[in-house]
Amino acid sequence: MANAIFTASESSAYDDRIELWYHFPRTYLRQVENAVGDFIVYYEPRRTTGPSSSTGRLAYFAAARVIGIRPDPKLDDHYYADVENFIEFDRPVSFRTDAAYYESALKKSDGYTNSGAFGRSVRNLPTAEFEAILRAAFATPLQAWESNDRVAEEPAEYIARPMVERLVSRPFRDVAFRRHVRGAYANRCAVTGFRLINGGGRPEVQAAHIRPVEANGPDTVRNGVALTGTAHWLFDRGLITFEDDCRILISPHGVPDDLEKLILPERRLLVPENQDWRPHSTYLRWHRENRFKI
Repeated sequence: MANAIFTASESSAYDDRIELWYHFPRTYLRQVENAVGDFIVYYEPRRTTGPSSSTGRLAYFAAARVIGIRPDPKLDDHYYADVENFIEFDRPVSFRTDAAYYESALKKSDGYTNSGAFGRSVRNLPTAEFEAILRAAFATPLQAWESNDRVAEEPAEYIARPMVERLVSRPFRDVAFRRHVRGAYANRCAVTGFRLINGGGRPEVQAAHIRPVEANGPDTVRNGVALTGTAHWLFDRGLITFEDDCRILISPHGVPDDLEKLILPERRLLVPENQDWRPHSTYLRWHRENRFKI
């Protein structure tokens, strides 16, 4: 087993759903095989197509564990790497800081970037460099109320362990997911529009999984939505759900009148400006088909 870098972008022509699978050509089969059973880091290159052309973060932004490889049934010489334990970073990590590179293989002896190595979409990675990326990714200072969250929910024994062990701990993942969803929605409920902050600076909005973890829902922002406690209760019980175009549907089984009045009058979710963070149709469809009371 070995850690690796997987290059991925929303503008890619590959059939990626990075929280579930990564699509790649035979060229990288050996490197991906080396990574089966271990964690990889996703890297976003410069985008070259679409409305975000010539942007791209040039940074590491998420991690996941590779659990297997299967051939692409429609495209010869292509494969899918199935993943689990996907987790987005608290902040993207640039591939270099001043003269330092997180991946030593990207730096030539003369100090310049090794463009040949950089051009490879899958690159195996020494464990020490993998750990350094993760520690930088989750080094964002916590707010006072957020520190209390993490202390309360993350067992102390995990904090001193290697990052890879923390990535699979449910308490660590719950805190990260909540932070990322709240941030994407600017601490505002997508259903009511309420943005409530208590006296200690803690946002009252909750991070709800659209497809729950117990139903194999991944911990990604696009499988999440920010909701007040009341809206979360309605959503979990299938009394409200959302169309792919983010229209809010109300169950014919009935929502109490006083609660229905809290829902935005236009009956449409408030979603993040960043399209990459908006609810994905796959998870919305799952909720409609498996939770919504019709």
